[in-house]
Amino acid sequence: MDWQQHKSDWPHANTSSFVLCKPHKWHIQDAGTGPLLLLLHGAGGSTQSFRHLIPLLTPTHRVVAIDLPGQGFTRLGAQARCGLEFMAEDIALLCADQDWHPQAIIGHSAGAAVAFDLAPRLPAPAPHVIGINAALSNFEGVAGLMFPLMAKALAMMPGVAGLFTASSGNPRSVQRLIDGTGSKLPADDLRHYGALVSDRSHVNATLQMMAQWDLNPLLSRLPQSDAQGLLIAAANDRAVPAATSRQIAERVTGLRHSELPDLGHLAHEEAPEQIAALILAYLADITPHT
Repeated sequence: MDWQQHKSDWPHANTSSFVLCKPHKWHIQDAGTGPLLLLLHGAGGSTQSFRHLIPLLTPTHRVVAIDLPGQGFTRLGAQARCGLEFMAEDIALLCADQDWHPQAIIGHSAGAAVAFDLAPRLPAPAPHVIGINAALSNFEGVAGLMFPLMAKALAMMPGVAGLFTASSGNPRSVQRLIDGTGSKLPADDLRHYGALVSDRSHVNATLQMMAQWDLNPLLSRLPQSDAQGLLIAAANDRAVPAATSRQIAERVTGLRHSELPDLGHLAHEEAPEQIAALILAYLADITPHT
């Protein structure tokens, strides 16, 4: 995406900067002071996904939100590094380059999976992970076999990103896309999603992420891991069933679980105050008292 074209109205643009940490040129938003929280958006999103959450966290924390490789305003430096483990490796390099030592990584959807893969790669003590509607399950049955193959085929076909942007960029298509997640967002929030799905490079990177996505190594490690954190799920999520977070929390000793009614996949955009309250309560609980 063209930063010059969008910076005048992009959420929290005054906190944005760009950092070259190979192989990517990263878009970063950095605000507040205090213990560091690293925010990772889901597939097809960007830092704008946290536009309402960031101001609720910065009174007590330094908040750093990044765009994943090729998505939003991060310039993709290696097309083959859009999968889960490669992204975690590259973000770990970025954290080292910027001397970031997060207290917690907050990830939405696929960003939560990246957070769980990233956390043990960072210096001890490993950050806690807070997942919002964490995408921590594979499709089942025939869909589990066909979806990865279809994603790979789409990602390899020339012009597919252009066709997608041409068909998905109008307001009604964006509205249907968001409604399909079980969430309801105001027009201003939808406008930013419209800008994202209208951009060919953003769509291409999202397709690459889907094509290269493999959760199995992470899911096999998690039950025996030392992962600590909180999984927040929304009962009306049509993209990731709320049962996914509940089941993972039951299998991983260090994870807590909270479920909210009447919210969808973009719960942190629909009800940022509720999500922030859960996050801050959890962070207060894990912070040593002196």
